[in-house]
Amino acid sequence: MAAKRYTSMAYASADEMTFGVSKYPVKAGLDLEIGAGYTIPEINYAPRPEAGASKEKLIREYERITTDIMSRMVQVGFPAVILETEHVQQMSNNPSWGAEVAHAQKTIMEEYHDEYGIKCALRHTIGDIRENRDFLQLRGDKYSVFLEAFEECAKAGADLLSVESMGGKEVFDYAVLRNDIAGILYSIGCLGSIDMELIWSDIAAIAKKTGTVAAGDTDCAQANTAMFIGGGLLDKNLAHTLAIIARAISAPRSLVAYECGAEGPGKDCGYENVIIKAITGMPMTQEGKTSTCAHSDVMGNLIMQCCDCWSNESVEYHGEFGGTTVQCWAESLAYDCALMNTALETKNDKVLRDLLMLSDRYRDPQAYVLAYDNAYRVGEAIVKDGDNIYLRAKNAAIECCNIVNEGAAGKLELSRFETKALGDAKATLEALPDDMDKFMDDCLTKYQSEVKVFLPENYGF
Repeated sequence: MAAKRYTSMAYASADEMTFGVSKYPVKAGLDLEIGAGYTIPEINYAPRPEAGASKEKLIREYERITTDIMSRMVQVGFPAVILETEHVQQMSNNPSWGAEVAHAQKTIMEEYHDEYGIKCALRHTIGDIRENRDFLQLRGDKYSVFLEAFEECAKAGADLLSVESMGGKEVFDYAVLRNDIAGILYSIGCLGSIDMELIWSDIAAIAKKTGTVAAGDTDCAQANTAMFIGGGLLDKNLAHTLAIIARAISAPRSLVAYECGAEGPGKDCGYENVIIKAITGMPMTQEGKTSTCAHSDVMGNLIMQCCDCWSNESVEYHGEFGGTTVQCWAESLAYDCALMNTALETKNDKVLRDLLMLSDRYRDPQAYVLAYDNAYRVGEAIVKDGDNIYLRAKNAAIECCNIVNEGAAGKLELSRFETKALGDAKATLEALPDDMDKFMDDCLTKYQSEVKVFLPENYGF
């Protein structure tokens, strides 16, 4: 099906948005409704490397992980949980492995649901295996295996289907190392969006056929890369102002999943999801302060502001003093959700939302732009030219620059390094053509000659 582009916002104002409530709640799994008035912990984990030695060992590891999580949730009296299994490569390259893991996990979850009434759902995030040693192979032989992995997992018990897809990454990696803002716009906004439309039309069709939920994608491969290269307040490998421009550009790219039939909840590591919630009204998972087991960020409280599910990104399965890692992190997530749910029940949700947001608002330009009021403005810039994948991404980038400049005139502190990077980026963006075909042609010529691993046929050119 053709993508149904967004040209208006789901919410009349930013203040309508809060955590645990979406315009279009999603029913999934065992009695779970997501974004329907309560938040849900979503626990994410990785098997120990040695567990990948055989299919049997891997299944046994995921059975232990699943039992540990479900038992801890019930022991401490939490009403709902989502488990997210991010595939190790063996599970997507051999779809029967992923399917058997999904079946084993779901069997255990059903036992706990039947016995204790805990509401739960299982997300499987398929690995983007569309590459060989040297090149991305987005439309090559691996594509059918990639789709088979979704279908087999859906049939075997996965309720929510996701992926962190890599379209555009070969050009992005080249551009980000050179502070090339036009290349970042082309790689995420154009190439990424083109690939997203291909895969999410197919994933949505598989979800429909199997009675499961196409949940969403994240721009982990690009915007999170920029965020991680950007690092902390002392790091100067990449300006944080450029990292947040990359994030703004990633919103219209990740939006394409929902334009092709995905329904949410958007996946945890998409920090752009707050912008997407403002546009679509669909539920979103976020991660922040309770994902420090996986990475640091500069907005760990703020990003909770409008989440529907709350995740820990990922943790390797092993023992801690308080139980296994999945038990410890699931419990922390669930207590965060209990606080948000109590705020909703007592009608203090907007107070808590604003406290979370204000505690990080001025910590970094990335936090400032993703504060829900500013995220809403980025959404408005996207839908203004919602039918044009290039213009809407360029609009998002320029609006992001405007927001940071306004912040810097107030309480947001920017170093000289950050201020210069922002000024250069804005000048570059404003000099770009308004015509999408001209921009796309210019970029194709440039990156085809400069990036040896860029194969235009990956994008149907």
